[in-house]
Amino acid sequence: MKRLLDLLVSLSFLLTLLLPILIVAILVRIKLGSPIIFKQQRPGLHGKPFYLYKFRSMINERDSNGNLLPDDRRITPFGSFMRKYSIDELPQLINVVKGNLSLVGPRPLLMEYLPLYSNEQAKRHHVKPGITGWAQVNGRNAITWEEKFELDVSYVNNQSFLFDMKILFLTVIKVFKSEGINQVGHVTMERFTGTKSAVREGSK
Repeated sequence: MKRLLDLLVSLSFLLTLLLPILIVAILVRIKLGSPIIFKQQRPGLHGKPFYLYKFRSMINERDSNGNLLPDDRRITPFGSFMRKYSIDELPQLINVVKGNLSLVGPRPLLMEYLPLYSNEQAKRHHVKPGITGWAQVNGRNAITWEEKFELDVSYVNNQSFLFDMKILFLTVIKVFKSEGINQVGHVTMERFTGTKSAVREGSK
């Protein structure tokens, strides 16, 4: 039923929003350059990597040594607007159709975080990742990593069709309110470096 819901909703949104998506793609090309789609490898179900799609929201400005400038210097007003209303996430509907992402589930983070999770935190990969999740409607980037992972694992342990419907409903409200977009002092959220008190796999 979850997969059927994913397909029905994602295909319906892609067809309904086809014109707005094309307009956003054109604006991204004009204002931010190419490529229009930002593609990055992320861990999926059981940590298996896949490529996540998003509209790019930053320019590729570099310093004199050829290194990319910090995020806060590359984000543009247009990019901030897209992030504020989660417009940059629209290409992930393609990920849902392909089957490597669900509408609801723990957000897929960076591949480099995989060895940093505790045994408990790693349970977030026991289900397919999602465009939105329990952590996203309970603080998103305004909460700590530990709180975010606790909410992710809570979803894994209590997932159901009704729970998914509740999260989707709350997501719509959160998007319109634009809550929890940034962590204080960061464009989105600081990098996860591990939980010092956590017991990781292979450690005693």
